[in-house]
Amino acid sequence: MGVGENTGTTADEAEGGAEATALAAAPVVYPIAPGYRVNVRRGPGTQYGIVRTLPYGMSVPVYCQKPGEWVSGPYGTSNLWDNIANGQFVADAYVKTGSDGYIAQRCD
Repeated sequence: MGVGENTGTTADEAEGGAEATALAAAPVVYPIAPGYRVNVRRGPGTQYGIVRTLPYGMSVPVYCQKPGEWVSGPYGTSNLWDNIANGQFVADAYVKTGSDGYIAQRCD
């Protein structure tokens, strides 16, 4: 670098970086198995209350995953439960994540 060159970032560059960070933080959505209306529960198991039922053809974000009750579904048998919103979980065996394991961080 020569003398007098500005090495700082411009406001536009800083704003673009913030937008890129926000986009990177956006959750990936995954489709629910075709032909299934899946119950959304308050926790990672069928003993937890139903919050709502997802309609056919729905896709959901997966913010984090938590082990819980084993469930068999169209995508295998798993004890993973996907957190799709605050206090809302669906059995991973009904979500097409493309993996038999974790695809998101573990929920606290």
